[in-house]
Amino acid sequence: MDAFAVSACYGLCMQKVVPKNAVIIGLYFGAFQFLMPLLGYVLAKSFADKISTYDHWIAFVLLAYIGGKMILDSFKNDEEENCGEKLLDFKTMLTLAVATSIDALAIGVSFAFLRVQIIPASLLIGFTTFTLSILGVKIGNVFGSKFKSKAEFTGGAILIIIGIKTLLEHLGVLGNG
Repeated sequence: MDAFAVSACYGLCMQKVVPKNAVIIGLYFGAFQFLMPLLGYVLAKSFADKISTYDHWIAFVLLAYIGGKMILDSFKNDEEENCGEKLLDFKTMLTLAVATSIDALAIGVSFAFLRVQIIPASLLIGFTTFTLSILGVKIGNVFGSKFKSKAEFTGGAILIIIGIKTLLEHLGVLGNG
């Protein structure tokens, strides 16, 4: 759902959804949601204690950074620039893909202890995320086209809220629901 929300943020500030860009977003998020449980599964015994103590902080910092950047960019008067497309660079997409999939690493660890068949489970997670991310771009774009002036600011705020929510859940302040 985090990948869906981030994808919707991208769609919010795109002038027009270019199918290629929606697929690129879907591929980043889907691929990482596929790979991270595999990685967690493989590293289950040796890595679980180390990542679980600070994974929420990593996700929070990454999402807050990208969200803050979007909010700052919303105050610039660049009518020509399409924020959704300028945020499609490798570094930004990699950062967001990692931030939204880091909890999937822990899920992979859980899958190892539960003896889940990891390949079919990861494929299902990756495909579902890919599909929902593309849908998120389109849904976000529908709202962005109606609220152009506030779309990038709103998208950034949503990313920061997702980061805060992730942090508070892992700290036990909010329930995991």
